[in-house]
Amino acid sequence: MPIVQPPSTGQRGNLAPPALLPTLTRACAPLTQEVAVLNEFGLSSTVSIPAERDLTVYVDKRELVTLMTLGAHPEWLVLGYLLNQRLIGSVSDIESITVDWDVGAASVKTRHGIDRIEERTSKRVVTTGCGQGSVFGNLMDEVDLIHLPPEAVLRQSQLYGILNAIRLKESTYKSAGSVHACALFRGDALQLFVEDVGRHNAVDTIAGWMALQQRPAAERVDHVFYTTGRLTSEMVIKSAQMGVAVVVSRSGITQMGLDVAQRVGLCAVGRATNKRFLCYAHAQRLLLDAVPPTAPAVAAMEHGAA
Repeated sequence: MPIVQPPSTGQRGNLAPPALLPTLTRACAPLTQEVAVLNEFGLSSTVSIPAERDLTVYVDKRELVTLMTLGAHPEWLVLGYLLNQRLIGSVSDIESITVDWDVGAASVKTRHGIDRIEERTSKRVVTTGCGQGSVFGNLMDEVDLIHLPPEAVLRQSQLYGILNAIRLKESTYKSAGSVHACALFRGDALQLFVEDVGRHNAVDTIAGWMALQQRPAAERVDHVFYTTGRLTSEMVIKSAQMGVAVVVSRSGITQMGLDVAQRVGLCAVGRATNKRFLCYAHAQRLLLDAVPPTAPAVAAMEHGAA
């Protein structure tokens, strides 16, 4: 199983110091498998369904958690999970991540250990994630320490470009269904598209990938996060922890998700399909440059016409 040193660029395109980046395996697993099915007419056929496999994460030989995942980018997933759980402060805290699907394990070696790991992982909160995920500690811990760039905005025309890019994207969902998708955009330009059996795994994978790029905050101002899942508190927190100030969802938002978005200054856009959307929080970050004409039927109703 090969071990690779992931490339990274600095602010001016220079390579970041290799010693700051972990070595990673590339243990991608098959994303789908063929199964026999019987339809309503009594006819047999084969279809694709998403894979789902367990990955037990060990940190410095200590078992931490078992993640259920599609297995597309397990090393990025593990790295993003550790970052979003606030168990590590930066990618440079990790020396290596080795994934072995033969035993369903990810072995993480840190450079200096994780301070107070027993205490910090003793409390678990069951989340609204698919399959009942969990996070360590209090969901609201350190939220007030998050500072999103005030200049981050998204144009309405770019939002429509994002939605169209997602619509055209070839995906596991189109061929097999039963997965969530998350994507990272710069404006309306797609940077990374990730699918997994749970939306939290997908956002953690993107967080791991972003950390490996080591780009400064100034280069993340125009980043937009997209998800097919609902915007719950933990999804909003994870997005904000990545420094992303605009989040777009095909689904809606929960009350606690809205509270967190308003608190950290995050623009939350939901129910976003085709040319329709609802902006729930910090609408000043959304520049309305492509407002559609009022539908004639709606205009007539507004004026009291039959």
